[in-house]
Amino acid sequence: MSTISPVRVQGGLDEPLSRWLWLVKWLLAIPHYVVLAFLWIAFAVLSFVAFIAILLTGRYPRSVFEFNVGVLRWSWRVAYYTYGALGTDRYPPFTLAEVPEYPAHLEIAYPEQLSRGLVLVKWWLLAIPHYVVIGIFLGGTWFSATGDRGVSSRPGLISALVLIAAVILLFSGQYPRSLHDLVVGLDRWVLRVAAYAGLMTDQYPPFRLDLGGDEPAGAESPRPAQVWTGGRIVSVVIGAVCVFTSIGLLGVGLAGLVANSAGRDAAGYVRLGTQTYATQGYALASDEISFRGVDAGTGALNSLVGKVRVRVTSSDPSRPVFVGLGPSASVDGYLQGVAFSTVRGVGRTTDNVDQAGGPPTTVPFRAGVWTLQAAGPGTQAVVWTPTDGDWTIVAMNANGSRGVTVTVSLAAKLPALPWIAGGLLALGALLLVIGIVLVAIPVARESRSAVTGT
Repeated sequence: MSTISPVRVQGGLDEPLSRWLWLVKWLLAIPHYVVLAFLWIAFAVLSFVAFIAILLTGRYPRSVFEFNVGVLRWSWRVAYYTYGALGTDRYPPFTLAEVPEYPAHLEIAYPEQLSRGLVLVKWWLLAIPHYVVIGIFLGGTWFSATGDRGVSSRPGLISALVLIAAVILLFSGQYPRSLHDLVVGLDRWVLRVAAYAGLMTDQYPPFRLDLGGDEPAGAESPRPAQVWTGGRIVSVVIGAVCVFTSIGLLGVGLAGLVANSAGRDAAGYVRLGTQTYATQGYALASDEISFRGVDAGTGALNSLVGKVRVRVTSSDPSRPVFVGLGPSASVDGYLQGVAFSTVRGVGRTTDNVDQAGGPPTTVPFRAGVWTLQAAGPGTQAVVWTPTDGDWTIVAMNANGSRGVTVTVSLAAKLPALPWIAGGLLALGALLLVIGIVLVAIPVARESRSAVTGT
């Protein structure tokens, strides 16, 4: 005897269907995609609220439950209209509530009690086997494991079946009923897992493909849900966006304070990064560094960055190293016809651009093109106050020989860092408070409405 799932997913094939409308449904559904992007942010925030509530009380707050079920319901209607099923041409309504006359329905029975222990593991550990299965159903984008850092996209089984149905519909005007029932069955599996991972039930999703637009016989419809008002939905969404934004601001602000304290050396410089670069040519050159409207020692940039220190250390301690900074036009003239490599981006050794050529006509410290330069054994450094113009930093062997391998360390004074970090923390804290208030008030009012019926 099969166990009845607390998640009811239905999708009635809405015939007749247009032969061609599916070609533009991606465009017609854009307003829904925009709204759902914000609703899913709210879903994530409220799921965390529910996680804490279940952990402490063993209950999923009813008002939060109804909101999150509404987001899943809205998503299912849009998916059924578009490329999750193509089961109807009726435009989805903009509401979290159940719409009886629409052919796609989703209901989840409210759990009066949930396990406090399961809430810690069911959404990630216990659901892993289902994640593997629905990964096949849904497909997705994966990073290549071949070492070439490629990214590839894999279509899912649902997408492939819906595409087949769309082609058949285009040429015959009919959506095969058996194909529709299979697609809805796959979607039903996905939504059951979504409800379980969303902490809405403790009943483990069955490894069973229930085909057809209707639920298996014997399933009982959950009690009608309390309807969220539009104003409360907007408040929760804005509050959730505030909470997510505040998390980013607080994280960046905290990182700034840590960098200002733990990352600042005795000379007052904040370490920005260290990277080893190598070339078979005669020089390593940076990308062109451009500043406009910056006067030495003044302006907003200098207040923010202050002095910049570039340290260069040769991989061979016995080989003197050279580091120089100069106007890009002058440096380009010196490197004209020289075999060298341009470093594309800080910290990315594989993105160097090699330039063919021969040796330089003179050793670098006698070139006369540098605004700042240093040469000698061990670590060499230049300290620069950014000024107006286009600039290039070059590292070479001091004797101008071929084969350069150096470790470059970049640091800056960053006098405004503590003020910026403090400001980000303050703004993040303010947004966090605003977000919590905007989420808590409608949730509390919705809870009272569920009790009073208003």
